[in-house]
Amino acid sequence: VGGGLRSIDDVVAVLRAGADKVAINTAAIKNPAIVSQVSRRFGSQCMVLSVQAKKQGDWWEALYDNGREHSNCDVVSWCKQGQDLGAGEILLTSVDKEGTRRGFDLNLIQAVTEAVDIPVIASGGMGELEDLVKVVREGGADAVAMASVLHYGIHTVPEMRSFCISEKIPVRTIA
Repeated sequence: VGGGLRSIDDVVAVLRAGADKVAINTAAIKNPAIVSQVSRRFGSQCMVLSVQAKKQGDWWEALYDNGREHSNCDVVSWCKQGQDLGAGEILLTSVDKEGTRRGFDLNLIQAVTEAVDIPVIASGGMGELEDLVKVVREGGADAVAMASVLHYGIHTVPEMRSFCISEKIPVRTIA
């Protein structure tokens, strides 16, 4: 669950409601200690650092408040710090690519995956099935999040699963 989680009490509430993990962006930028607090209390596998990245010349800035506010924080440095604070995963969204269906920001994803040792979930830009292969093989993503291609029926989950299997991209087995 992500969005609007500002405190440990908020995290407790969504976990009690059945969530398995929490994704935190704004509160983490404003108070990085929340990453460690969630990780220590519930385990690093529960704490997903959500990062909204926007290209700023030759670097990416971490945005917050649904991409409306600037942090002046370098995304790669922030992801490394998040890992050091106890985040177990990073949900990395390219604000520039989100909703475009023109492919992922492979340079961004590769920069982060090379900088951290925790799983990185790539988000923002999924369009063609080949984008799945590129983001995993070239970008180094451990997982892929997508929305518009599913919402608008451009691709289906079974179609994407079959494509990944045919391309030797690991997918979870369905029992």
